[in-house]
This record gives sequence, structure tokens and C-alpha cells, in this order.
Amino acid sequence: QVGLQESGGGSVQAGESLTLSCIIAGVRVNNACLGWFRQAPGKEREEFAIAMIGNGGIEYGASVKDRFFVSRDTANNAVYLQMNSLKPEDTGIYSCAADSRRNGSDGTSCYRRDFMYTFWGQGTQVVVSS
Repeated sequence: QVGLQESGGGSVQAGESLTLSCIIAGVRVNNACLGWFRQAPGKEREEFAIAMIGNGGIEYGASVKDRFFVSRDTANNAVYLQMNSLKPEDTGIYSCAADSRRNGSDGTSCYRRDFMYTFWGQGTQVVVSS
């Protein structure tokens, strides 16, 4: 049974940093495509992952590129999102997701599009104040 659990959210001031964690059960982090998605207050969840990691590499959305960094930890079977230079517009619920049908190698590719992901965590809240 696959499960994803995020943690690490909180309230910070603009310019500060946070690191989100996502512990995954039931699928190995080095055998899946993993994405972080964001839902701003009053809006739908973004259709494209703001950060994605697979065996083929890492991709970021334009709004977070060079500020956010995604990594995975095979020992703890977890994926992390380090968020630097946070802005008020980064406020939202952050969810991790896994596409266990692909891993970015073995002839497969990872995608940032939300419908490619089959397993989702509940999300963790991030609030950035100006």
C-alpha cells in the first residue's frame, strides 16, 4: 500500500527558508517520478509540479527555479523540497506526489503534469508573510 506524508510546513517571513519532507511508503523513491505541487489560497492546485525528480533528472517551474531545490533520500525513502528566499506568493498548501509507473529511466520519462501522478499526500501548509 502506497502512502505519502508531508511535514515541515509553517509560517515564515519573506526571505526566509523552509524545508519540506515527504516520507513515502510502498514505492521506492529511486523507482518513481516524484513531484511537489502547490495550491495557493482560493485557487486550484497548480497543474504542473513546481519541482520534479526522477532518475532522468530534475525539473523546476519558472516561479521557483533557482530558489527551490528538490532532493531524494533513498535511506529514508523520502523526498525533500528546500525552499529559499521565500516570497508571499509562495504561500499555499504543498503536496508531494508519486508516479510509480515511471522512474525516468528504463525507457520511461517523468513529467510535471498533475494527471501523471497516481499517489498523493495530504499536504502541508506554508505561509509567507511580507
